[in-house]
Formats: sequence, structure tokens, C-alpha cells
Amino acid sequence: MKKTTKLKSLLNSPQLEYLMEAHNGLSAKIVEEAGFRGIWASGLSISASMGVRDNNEVSWTQVVDILGFMSDATTIPILLDGDTGYGNFNNARRLVMKLEQIDIAGVCIEDKLFPKTNSFINGTAQPLAPIEEFCGKIKAMKDTQLDDDFVVVARVEAFIAGWGVEEALARAEAYRQAGADAVLIHSKDSDFAQIEDFMKVWKNRHPVVIVPTKYYSTPTSEFVKAGVNAIIWANQNLRASITAMQDISKQIHKDESLMQVENSIVNVDEVFRLQNAEELQIAEKKYLPSATHPSQPETE
Repeated sequence: MKKTTKLKSLLNSPQLEYLMEAHNGLSAKIVEEAGFRGIWASGLSISASMGVRDNNEVSWTQVVDILGFMSDATTIPILLDGDTGYGNFNNARRLVMKLEQIDIAGVCIEDKLFPKTNSFINGTAQPLAPIEEFCGKIKAMKDTQLDDDFVVVARVEAFIAGWGVEEALARAEAYRQAGADAVLIHSKDSDFAQIEDFMKVWKNRHPVVIVPTKYYSTPTSEFVKAGVNAIIWANQNLRASITAMQDISKQIHKDESLMQVENSIVNVDEVFRLQNAEELQIAEKKYLPSATHPSQPETE
């Protein structure tokens, strides 16, 4: 089954589905091996992993480069966090062309202005795009895709910007009619109330995706009860890696030795396994004309 078809099926599944964050080829492979059926290529995580802010400081072509490695490393579908589409409708439709070329299954765009600011940083001060303009962007993206199953998710930032459920509903319905395959309703509140209110008036008219980063203490059963279709765990792998790297770096700096840390981190052989080093060794035996195989470790 195509990756695009897999993602579309996830978003229309009768049961609650999950997408896990990844930000490079290695983390994407780890997500797939953990058992997840879909990957969220997080804009926050990709930019943070490159040491810059989540304000479109990473160009869309740099994001596409990273996505290529993520796509090559996995067989499950990837949904890109495409920010605002990196510009107007023309930028967004060119993005779709490039994503299809590297087998990315879909993209989520948010109804804010380019360059974007992360939703959890002074969200109420962030103006939203006009509904008509954002609908035009969705239509341009859907008209551009060659694969009928490529997914465009419209992310509604009304709650983030301080608006109520009426504005969220009006925007979500307009985006649905413009051709979006699903809507992502975002909230920075610490409880599920805003999303729950939206779901009551939405009445299951189209797939809904949520990102419970801030309302993480809400039981998953509440999401099921409300009729949510898919959940994105949006940045936990990045945050876990930061904790691990900070701890190990501090320990090694303090000890000036590896003795206290070696047993708490993966063996280098696990790195080689994730890199699929064995396949190269097999290929060298098949294709190299001599008995010398460069990837084989030297033994003395």
C-alpha cells in the first residue's frame, strides 16, 4: 500500500490513531520500530535539532532535505508540519510537488501568517490569515497533487489566537469545503475543554486531529469519547533526546571519563544496526571486484 493511502486510511480510521514525532532519519526509524503507524515531522523539532527557532528560520528546501532521509529510512507514512506552507499559495503548491517526489504522505498547514511563530509563544498576539486566502491555499495544494491520496490537513489556530468556538467552527468548515482532508484543532489550554466544545458542534462531519501537548493529563479515553480521529505526539522524542544529551554531557564533563556512562547508553553496534551497516557489507561482497571491502572493520 502506498504511504499516502496508509495516511489517508489512518485519518479516516474508525478507531483512534496516533502519529509520533520525529525530526531526522534516525528518529523516524526509531518511531517505526516502536510500532507507530505514522510519523509527524515536527517543524519545532526539526528547527530545534538544527539549533534555530521555530520561526521559519529553516528554509523549506532544508526541511525537504531532511524529509528525504526520513522517508528513505521508513516504510510508514510521514505527515509534515508544513507551518503556513512557507509563503502564499504558490509556495504551498510547489511544496506539494516536492513532497510527492520524495514520498511524503501529506502536509499540515496552519492558518497563521508567514513567517510563523510557535503557537505556544505569545499565541494571542499572532494574527490569523484571512479565511478566503487560506482556503485559496488549500485549493491550490489539492489542485497540484498528482496522487489522489496525498493528504492536506488544515490546522485551525483560532483557540491559540484567543478566539472562541464560533471562529474555530467557521474556519474549520470553510477549510473542509475548500478541500482539506482533515482539520487539526489546536489549543494551548491545560485541559481538554476547548477541543471538547468544538467536537460537540463539529458533529463528526470530517476527520479531526489534535495535539495534546499542553493538556497531556487528559485521559485518552476522553479523546475517544469526543470522536477525535487521530492524535499527534508532537515533540516528545526531541525533548527526550535533549534530556539525555544534557545529562550525559554533564556526566562526562564532570568525570573526565566514560566509566560511569557506558552502561547507560546504547552500544555502538546498535547505532550500526539502525544505520543498516550490515546491508552495505553484503553489497560490497556482491559488487566490489576485489577481496577488499572498505566497510569491514579492521582486526589486528
